[in-house]
Amino acid sequence: MKEHRRWVTMAEVAKEARVSTITVSRVIRTPEKVAAETRTKIQAVIDRLGYVPNEGAGDLSSRQNRTVAALIPTLTGSAFTSTIDGLSTRLRAASYQLLFACTDYSSGKEEDFIATMLRRRPAGMVLTSTRHTREADVLLQGCGIPIVEVWELPKKPIHHAVGFSNHDAGFAMVRYLYELGYRRVGFVGNSKTSIRSRQRFIGYEAASREFGNGVIRKISDTRKGPNNSERGAREFAELIEQWPDTDAVFCASDTLALGALSEAQRRGMKVPDDIAIAGFGDFEFANEFGVGLTTVRIPGFEIGELAAQLILNHGEYDHKEPKIIDVGYEIVRRRTA
Repeated sequence: MKEHRRWVTMAEVAKEARVSTITVSRVIRTPEKVAAETRTKIQAVIDRLGYVPNEGAGDLSSRQNRTVAALIPTLTGSAFTSTIDGLSTRLRAASYQLLFACTDYSSGKEEDFIATMLRRRPAGMVLTSTRHTREADVLLQGCGIPIVEVWELPKKPIHHAVGFSNHDAGFAMVRYLYELGYRRVGFVGNSKTSIRSRQRFIGYEAASREFGNGVIRKISDTRKGPNNSERGAREFAELIEQWPDTDAVFCASDTLALGALSEAQRRGMKVPDDIAIAGFGDFEFANEFGVGLTTVRIPGFEIGELAAQLILNHGEYDHKEPKIIDVGYEIVRRRTA
């Protein structure tokens, strides 16, 4: 991990570009007043150094910014809601505020939001993605604030990470289904939506080869879009039509599983007698008072709390070594499997 750095200053950009700070300021605020050649030269230095203009420079409160920024893929049927709750609760207790935005699983949007939020000089940033564009990575490496990546366990986090192995959790759920006696297990979910879904699918593949006959029952759905209940119903229907003898389905999220359950009901299939269905996330509707969904429970609230604590205590850690916290997962058995 790279050593934690302070903010790159306008003076450093000016020195590197061999111009005055006033010229750099004009490029940022009134670029039309600067010659194109000079503009291009200065912008190249800005991009290389990862300089981010400080929009709060004129605000006295910017001397001690008590805001933490967070980026999540979506709030729609989201497993990340509990993490935001935990993050907000812990920060609020320390008199910090949380500012968050949704990226819609777009690395381009993530890059734009990172640049926008860094202009406000937050006290820290929480990311639910561990793969970033090159431009975003430059900004994050040089921003001078603690970065915490959550819901995954990257080998080389920017600063800190709080999460679990999505691969191992997917593997564990499929192994559980085989232990119950199911032998023809399918997978529902867009594994291209995020690295997390991809890792759960890879875990499913590994377990299918180890405990089953190695047949991978997954629809090649290349259509973009979130892993929502509509996709769950559609992929479940296509999977059953292609492999009608499927006796269990592992869904990459509880929302997908809800769609699969609805489609199974429309087809007159009894769950779990005709087919077992398992999800991922342990959303509120999944419990015994809801649909009674067998799922993988993730301590989302705890992830948020720990991420907040890492930011609040960042000065106490050795910046040369990342702090990685594995919160684990739990298989929750309910009526659907």
